[in-house]
Amino acid sequence: MPVILVFGDSISAGYGIHVEQGWVNLLARKAEQEGYGFRVVNASVSGETTAGGLARLPHVLDVQHPALLVLELGGNDGLRSLPLESTRENLDRMITLAQQRGIGTLLVGVRLPPNYGERYTVGFQDMYASLARAHRIAAVPQLLEGVDLNPELMQADHIHPNEQGQPLLLGNVWPRLVPLLRARHTGGASHG
Repeated sequence: MPVILVFGDSISAGYGIHVEQGWVNLLARKAEQEGYGFRVVNASVSGETTAGGLARLPHVLDVQHPALLVLELGGNDGLRSLPLESTRENLDRMITLAQQRGIGTLLVGVRLPPNYGERYTVGFQDMYASLARAHRIAAVPQLLEGVDLNPELMQADHIHPNEQGQPLLLGNVWPRLVPLLRARHTGGASHG
């Protein structure tokens, strides 16, 4: 059964909630309900930076051999105010690694809190869109769209969504993922 590899940080790892209630588990259930023959593997790690992800990704790809990669990293780089250039370079290299292996990739962006300054936060947000354009891959501009500005959907730390927010995260990802699922499901894009 082909694998969807979700490779992210604490938001995808289900930090602070029961893992089965996290959006990645909801994704696995939805893919099964909709009849897509994929197994979802969650290789997300709380606190992961793009540098850590880049170091870890080759081994995970070797072990899992995914058909699709959902790449959700960068938030911890942003929260640590790491240079945008290095975050972008790490994401770029991870996307390239996947593409070299014929893995369909969905890049998932996050939004930083406004207290990081307009120049940094806007540059951070733009980074995902420009990477998606450069690699001609699908992207979710903002995983937490409709969630992060609603305190009722967030945990007390104002960074991680609570259980109620998880279905909305899936709702932000699913429409962008479906074309990739369909392409792989019918064998239309298996050029690897």
